Amino acid sequence: MTLTDAAADRVRAVIARSEKPVAGLRIGVKNGGCAGMEYTMEFAEEAGKFDEVVEDKGVKVLIDPKAILYLLGTQMDFKSDTFAAQFVFNNPNQTSACGCGESVAITPVRSETAEAGA
Repeated sequence: MTLTDAAADRVRAVIARSEKPVAGLRIGVKNGGCAGMEYTMEFAEEAGKFDEVVEDKGVKVLIDPKAILYLLGTQMDFKSDTFAAQFVFNNPNQTSACGCGESVAITPVRSETAEAGA
């Protein structure tokens, strides 16, 4: 997983305003929405025992172990326009998205592909 400059800047800004210590941004996926899955994000006070830790552009990202195969190769961006500001996931494993943009369908990377470093 990588972050664009805009995403890294926004995460750092939000962490700087946190009243609690933040070890990193935990990202995962969960079942839900009309397309089947939703991305999850939360600030974590410490890394979980099995979290995959990725550091990019000065931001520590903790990937939930259940989400690793769904998020391989994903780039997180932050987009802002007149009507909304949001994090956007550019995920090569995403096969479709719902019309409202709140949920996605994601096919996990096969284990042997992940082990080969693809």
